[in-house]
Amino acid sequence: MEFLENINWSALMTSAGIIILKLIGIIIVFLIVKAVGNKVIKKMFDRIQQRDNISPGRSLTLQSLTLNVFSYVLIFIFVVMVFQVFEYDATALLAGAGVIGLAIGFGAQGLVSDVVTGFFLLLEKQIDVGDYVTVAGFDGIVEQVGLRTTQIRGFDGTLHYVPNREITNVSNHSRGNMRALVDIGISYDDNIDKAIAILQNVCDQIAAEDENIVDGPNVLGVQALGSSDVVIRVLAKTENMQQWAVERKLRKAMKEAFDANGIEIPFPHQVYIEKKSE
Repeated sequence: MEFLENINWSALMTSAGIIILKLIGIIIVFLIVKAVGNKVIKKMFDRIQQRDNISPGRSLTLQSLTLNVFSYVLIFIFVVMVFQVFEYDATALLAGAGVIGLAIGFGAQGLVSDVVTGFFLLLEKQIDVGDYVTVAGFDGIVEQVGLRTTQIRGFDGTLHYVPNREITNVSNHSRGNMRALVDIGISYDDNIDKAIAILQNVCDQIAAEDENIVDGPNVLGVQALGSSDVVIRVLAKTENMQQWAVERKLRKAMKEAFDANGIEIPFPHQVYIEKKSE
């Protein structure tokens, strides 16, 4: 009880109130600086993109990385300021961070590898935000390239976080034109030359309608002789990421043209034989 009676409650409450106000002030400043900083960085890259004619994907990639670095720096400053509110020596914090960093240095090789790999991914322009890529066994669209991880959105909606050190091979499907390829089968009883002429007519019509087609489509000819059909191949060159839409359009138009001209597209048949007992 004597201990409690000797406490200067008025001074303690005043000191606690000042600390709480300082912490609230730091949090408010942190949020304001973060919001303003993010806005300034985004506007800066918008201007750089317009002025220096940088591709939107490249601009978004560098913008994402800059925001990433800005957030890390801001969080570190925030932590230092909080320690100072509690009158903890910031230099001691930095020294402690150095000791801790040295202690876990051997265990942080993966982190260093992530940062270095991420740096070279950006330097060599291997991937940009918005690119369709295959990395570390994942297919999808690049949403963010960070210091530690690269975020890839799969076509089923899943967001994959891939550590940069695991990106040893990159297949970028967003560089240059893509290929649309369609194989379609006809019956052995149908006239091949007639079928090819019909398909080429369909290809010419679609080429005139679809601006995403760069070259073709053209009928290459008989690709294979299947067990029940003669396979004819059609090939086109399209704008990037438009190959699937062009393939779907070609398949629909080909099927309709074959139906209109009485050409059969073979399909598997099943025959059931019922054995009757004598």
